[in-house]
Amino acid sequence: MDNHRFTRLIYEVLDHNPTEEDITKFFTRFHEALKARGLSLKGITTDGSPLYPKPIAQVFGPVPHQVCQFHVIAELNKAVLKAVAKVRRQLKATLPKIGRGRPSAANRKLAARKKRIEAKITDLFDHRHLFVQHHLTPGERKTLQRITRGQPELRSLRQIVDEVYRLFDRRCRTDTALAKLARLRQRVRRFKRLGQALKKLFSPTLEKALTFLDDSLLPATSNAVERGNRRHRKMQKTIYSVRTGPHISQRIAMDMLRDAQARGRLHTIQMLHYDRTG
Repeated sequence: MDNHRFTRLIYEVLDHNPTEEDITKFFTRFHEALKARGLSLKGITTDGSPLYPKPIAQVFGPVPHQVCQFHVIAELNKAVLKAVAKVRRQLKATLPKIGRGRPSAANRKLAARKKRIEAKITDLFDHRHLFVQHHLTPGERKTLQRITRGQPELRSLRQIVDEVYRLFDRRCRTDTALAKLARLRQRVRRFKRLGQALKKLFSPTLEKALTFLDDSLLPATSNAVERGNRRHRKMQKTIYSVRTGPHISQRIAMDMLRDAQARGRLHTIQMLHYDRTG
């Protein structure tokens, strides 16, 4: 996909899970198509799959390779939400055991304590999105402070998430972002309870997700491909015959033809509207 024009350039329909050999053949065919048109590849953005680095280097050489920022942040956010869920389970394990019915005078304090813990568990579940949301309003930050009272590791977790989002700030360069990442990793190592939850911070794909900071033309995400995939899945839900390999190929080819004719079709529509209005 051309990430600037959001149009398909080339495709391959497989009846099995892709391998490095499949990716190499696909990139070779694409490279030959580019050379036939006198074009060259300036940069490529993929998800975090380990299938891509070796074929890209083999076919295109030292071309800038950007790992999609969205996929990296999504994996980190998933790990953060798992850490919050773990805290909820730990709180649930501390609930005092009280019999059913109205508590006796001796158990009233235990009942009140149980009610407070249950309310905290509910708040952590209802507002779990505040731990991974990019921008927080003053009211949301106040809510976050309230539900993390007595849980300093959760407050540190949110601070680390803020630092992760700052890594992808277009106003800094890749070297600056890598220096920030190194300091962030040192900070995470000091938190023994959060180390396992945030081990994604030590993945090598995170460095590859910062390549775009030095290239204004290189996209930070593979949004064009994801948008095309969403359009294809939506189409499959409404047209049930598009399931086999040949039918999928025909449908993608038809979409590419429609994209190629989009400019002329728009010009025709504008001329028709102009003629109708006189």
